[in-house]
Amino acid sequence: MSCSDCIKGVRHEGEAEGKMEQIGGVECYVATPTGDYPKDKVILFLTDVFGIQLINNRLLADDFARNGYKTVMPDILAGEPIIDFNDPKVNIMEWLGRHGPESWIPSVDKVVEVLKTEGVTRFGTTGYCFGAPPAFYLACKGESVATVVSHPSRLDVPADIEKYKTESKAPLLINSCEVDQQFPPEKQAITDEILGGGKFAPGYERTYWDGCVHGFAVRGDLQTLQGFGPNGGSEIANWRDHE
Repeated sequence: MSCSDCIKGVRHEGEAEGKMEQIGGVECYVATPTGDYPKDKVILFLTDVFGIQLINNRLLADDFARNGYKTVMPDILAGEPIIDFNDPKVNIMEWLGRHGPESWIPSVDKVVEVLKTEGVTRFGTTGYCFGAPPAFYLACKGESVATVVSHPSRLDVPADIEKYKTESKAPLLINSCEVDQQFPPEKQAITDEILGGGKFAPGYERTYWDGCVHGFAVRGDLQTLQGFGPNGGSEIANWRDHE
C-alpha cells in the first residue's frame, strides 16, 4: 500500500452528533438515529487510516444514522491513527507493518460479538480504503448481509475477489474511481470479470466516479464533488434492497 493519496484529503467542517462508547473493550464512535429505528440492524463503519477521530468519518456515520440506521465505527487502528493529512513525517509503510490483520481482527470480532448479545442480527458494512479488508473479512465469515467498499486498499486481486465469490453470501457494492493506485482500472476490470454478469449470485455492482481520486468518498473536496451525487445515499439504498 504505497499510495500518497491514502494520507491526503480535505478536512470537512461540522459538529459530530454521535458519541464515544466502549464496546467489548473497543473504543467506538456510535451514531444513533433520533427516531424509531430497527434495533436488530447495525451498520459497521470501517475507517481509513485516519480512524474514528477524523471529523469526516464521524459526519458520514452521523449521516447513516439520519437515514435510519444505528452506525458503529470501531477503532480498527489499535489507537494509532494517522493524525494529519499529508504529514511528511509519516512513514506509511512502517505504519502498515504494525497494522496487519492481526491488529484489527480481534477488535472487529469483539464488537460484533457484543452487538449480537444486545440483539443485533443483521450487519451491513461500509469500508473505506484501509477498512476494505475488514469488510471482506466479515462477509467471508458470514457476519454481514451486505458489503460496501469505497476506493478499497490492500485487496489482493484476484485472490481476495475469488475468495469473496466462494465464501461470501453478502451482495457487494464497490465505489471505484479514475485515479487510484490501490484499486486501479486493471483491478477494477478483473473484479468485474470475476463477479459481474451474474457470476456472483448474491449480487455485485461497481460504480465508477470519473475524475475522482482515491479517498474521494471520505476526504474529497465537497465543492469539487458537488456534481457527483451523494455517496452515502447509494450505500443506504443498496442495503435496503437486501433487507
